[in-house]
Amino acid sequence: MADATGSEMKSGSFMSEKSAKIFVAGHRGLVGSAIVRKLQESGFANLVLRTHSELDLTSQSDVESFFATEKPVYVILAAAKVGGIHANNTYPADFIGVNLQIQTNVIHSAYTHGVKKLLFLGSSCIYPKFAPQPIPESALLTGPLEPTNEWYAIAKIAGVKMCQAYRLQYKWDAISGMPTNLYGPNDNFHPENSHVLPALMRRFHEAKANDSEEVVVWGSGSPLREFLHVDDLADACVFLMDQYSGFEHVNVGSGVEVTIKELAELVKEVVGFKGKLVWDCTKPDGTPRKLMDSSKLASLGWTPKISIKDGLRQTYDWYLENVVQKKQ
Repeated sequence: MADATGSEMKSGSFMSEKSAKIFVAGHRGLVGSAIVRKLQESGFANLVLRTHSELDLTSQSDVESFFATEKPVYVILAAAKVGGIHANNTYPADFIGVNLQIQTNVIHSAYTHGVKKLLFLGSSCIYPKFAPQPIPESALLTGPLEPTNEWYAIAKIAGVKMCQAYRLQYKWDAISGMPTNLYGPNDNFHPENSHVLPALMRRFHEAKANDSEEVVVWGSGSPLREFLHVDDLADACVFLMDQYSGFEHVNVGSGVEVTIKELAELVKEVVGFKGKLVWDCTKPDGTPRKLMDSSKLASLGWTPKISIKDGLRQTYDWYLENVVQKKQ
């Protein structure tokens, strides 16, 4: 049974229930699609998946009737409204409102309809702007957030706290995982609102295709960033569903840092761009370092398997097949 924080709660082995019905919310996104692939590879055959047009997670009545009808045994909540700095600044009400609605509806209905265990996925942006590096789980709520994504971050913090509250009050097995920067198949390669890694990949590919002599990248290239392949995250999610039933959220990172300059050189090499890389030092660098402390997850027995170079190669293959070819 659980103690006051629910930290000893155990719900039986997830991996031994291959026929159990699992609802993966957000199965078309970068994270959700990787989790579906991992579950299928692991032998789980009874996945419940709904597109946004089939189930509006912001509608309390729709979510309630879905759970009443389907009665999933497990839930992995990977659905969220996401976007870059521009989108967060332009639509703050959407980022806090939509995400709070999705989380509240899914978590509450999962509990009331007897779901055995729920995994909520957050983001490293939940941590204070000036958190210690590497960032431990205990840094949560110890300082002000990064203003450019605070609306999204506050919604995600509320999701972590909601899982903890339901664990405390109802002794219900709700856990949270906080991934670092992710990349891989199904990433967003949009020219305006993609993150740094897919943005670099697209720019180098287009420069190669156009025989450009150089690619200009913002900043000095000195900031340090951590990247995790989304298939590693999916593997960690299955591990946490099976092995972890604690009160505190768990960081999920690679533990490997690269400078933006090193990342750009790696992407350039993988893409095969032969031109010059030029750094525009008049443009801002952003946070100098952002690394998560994933020692808690490592102590539980999980470590990532995909190196950044292998992951970049695989992601570029996916980009060529699914983005470039579809435009031709």
